[in-house]
Parts: sequence; C-alpha cells; structure tokens
Amino acid sequence: MTSKTGKIGIGLALVALMATSACVTDPETGQRKVSKAAIGGVGGALGGYLLGDLVGGKRDRTEKIVGAGIGALAGAGVGAYMDAQEKKLREQTAGTGVDVIRDGNDLLLRMPSGITFGFDSAEVQPQFQPTLNEVASTLSQFPKTYIDIYGHTDSDGSDAYNQGLSERRAQSVANYLAMRGVQSARMATRGFGETQPIASNTTAEGKAANRRVEIKIVPVTENDVRS
Repeated sequence: MTSKTGKIGIGLALVALMATSACVTDPETGQRKVSKAAIGGVGGALGGYLLGDLVGGKRDRTEKIVGAGIGALAGAGVGAYMDAQEKKLREQTAGTGVDVIRDGNDLLLRMPSGITFGFDSAEVQPQFQPTLNEVASTLSQFPKTYIDIYGHTDSDGSDAYNQGLSERRAQSVANYLAMRGVQSARMATRGFGETQPIASNTTAEGKAANRRVEIKIVPVTENDVRS
C-alpha cells in the first residue's frame, strides 16, 4: 500500500509534468499565453489526473447528453464558445476566492472548501450560495458542455474517511447545481480523497489548498456525437 508521503510525491510530480503544457486564452484579447496558475503555486497548479478522461467515459456521457437533446459544437465555434463562457465565469467569481483555469478548450473552476463548506461538512455554506447560483446560471446558458465535479481533501484523517468526505462534497455541489437548472445528464462526480494534492500537506497553507472542490467544464463536439 502506498504511503501518504508517497502519494504526495506522486501527485506533486504529476502536477509539474502537466504544468509544462498548460496555457490559457485571454478572453478579452484572444492571445494565448502560459498560465501562471498552471505552473505551480498553492492555488494554481493543475493537480492530479484532471486532464484525463471524463468521469464515466466520454462515450456513455455523450449518449446521455444526446438523449437529453443537448447540441454539439463544431470547428472554430468550440473555442469561441468556451471563450465566452470563461469570460462570464471570471466576471461572476471575481473576488470570491474561486480560481478559473483554462487548459486548451477545457475550463476548471477551483473552489477552496474553506469558502464552500464548513469544517467537516458537505453542505454548501449560505455565504457561498450566491456565487454558486451565478455559476449555475452560466452553466445553464452554455449547455453544450460536459461537467465533472471533483472533491479533494488534505491528508489529515484516514484514507477511507477522506475519500467519503470528498465524494459527499462533490455530490453536494452537483445536487445544488441541478436544483438551479443545470441538467443532471451533463454532470458526473468523483471523489479523490487525499490522493491528488496540489501543494504540500506539511503546512497549514498547503493543506488549505488541497481541501477543494473543482468543476471541470469540457465542450461537447460534433466528433464526440459521431464517435
């Protein structure tokens, strides 16, 4: 069985590998540049395996989306669609503590659990609900996307407890979004427990960064629908 120290080392190594290819598009200028958020830092690195496959597999998810009558994007329309969505999300989350990270045509919203949940709780805090309401509104306005919701914890506590807490928090956010109009067919959840740190668990600041919920937003393309 891999030790917690080993997991931390693996997770941070993967962050470093993925950060070398991360870049962003400025929604205002359209210019591509290396993302400071993706090359390290407590609140920034693209952690774990978040650039991998969607939860449940893209083929099964696409069938659900097609069944729900959600359309697909084609060609240059993909980038423009995600640019507009990124701009809206940045406006709505400015000053809230939520990070909006761009990688290619994928978006990642990183929400520290300190602003999203109370201690050892999976219930969205009342003071964060207005922000999540705005996020739900934007996700509803841009329906041609898959949405994955990931829960993460720091290394305090047992592996089993942290896994369960991360799953409950991810599902809580999904339930909240669904109640505010985001189609359930678009969403899937996964808890990673303590296995994907984006900072060291040896400091209070690092642990705070690792306690987070992330929303990954991926465009539905015509290639997905045809596959």
